[in-house]
Amino acid sequence: MLDNAPFPGPPGNGSDSGHMHAEHIVVPVLDALILVLGCGGHSLVMVILCGRRKRRGASSSRGSGTASGTNILLLALSAADLVLLSTLPFHAAAVALRRWPFGGLLCQLVSFVGAACSSASAFTLAILAVSRYLTVVKPAKAYSYLSARRVALTAALLWVPACALAAPQLAFRTVGTPGHAQESLACFTFLSHGEQVAYGLCFFLLSFLLPLATIAVAYVRIFVFLRQSKRGGRAPQLERYQSQVTQTSIMLVIAFAACWLPSYGLTLVLLAGNNWVVTGSSPRYGPFVAFARFMATSSTVANPILYVLMSRKFRQDLLVLVCKKGPGTRGAVSVATVA
Repeated sequence: MLDNAPFPGPPGNGSDSGHMHAEHIVVPVLDALILVLGCGGHSLVMVILCGRRKRRGASSSRGSGTASGTNILLLALSAADLVLLSTLPFHAAAVALRRWPFGGLLCQLVSFVGAACSSASAFTLAILAVSRYLTVVKPAKAYSYLSARRVALTAALLWVPACALAAPQLAFRTVGTPGHAQESLACFTFLSHGEQVAYGLCFFLLSFLLPLATIAVAYVRIFVFLRQSKRGGRAPQLERYQSQVTQTSIMLVIAFAACWLPSYGLTLVLLAGNNWVVTGSSPRYGPFVAFARFMATSSTVANPILYVLMSRKFRQDLLVLVCKKGPGTRGAVSVATVA
């Protein structure tokens, strides 16, 4: 969240050091790779989830309530990441050109969309953890609370606080010339240092720390419940399935935390110092800025990879999709799913 943005902004201090020259080439190349992988992966996940919804709607089978709710949250997560990826070309171009060439309006809109999407992703992961807790620990309440309509409404309402947190990006982002260098035109905030600290801390607490705490509490309680159930010898097959699903969700959260923590951590370090640079880059932290930015953008690629690698159900659906739903393959997958 360097410079209060989900993707650290382009350096605008006109540094001519060797690593800065390399950054102008390496960062756009990595951004292009992340854009292709992220868009392809999330599009694939959305196709699979929509296919599940159609099959479930056609069969109208019982017991699909919580599964439908989970799929809606996963769709919302992929949608937020896809919109976040749409801002990446603007940042990549600014890094490559060493200036912000898109004007003030796009400076505000790109920053707002990026901040809102990163917050919405964090909130969705938190709700996903809570829904998993209800499904595993309190299944009776899960069928009542996690109906498709309620979950869809919740997923939509999550964008209200996300947009509220991102609103200052619309109010305070501007295009300027740090250091009075015309070639260093940059998209940055003009808040005072104290206001930047207040906003940065607020964003960190509400968009990162609070969702992470919610997620941690939910999964700790799930772990305790499964451990107690195992000791009691209750439904080992169900426990195994629930444990696998929980492991997938935990890995999603670990990937989110590992990807965003360097960016948030560096933001707090820069805000705590008196040498805050409005463009979000500093010669003192130059290499780590590039690393933190890469980790933040990589978060949009992690989720679809984890879906495919850790979820047997996703792998089966992917097999059906790749094989174009051939009759023989579909039958084999159906049998495997029931088993």
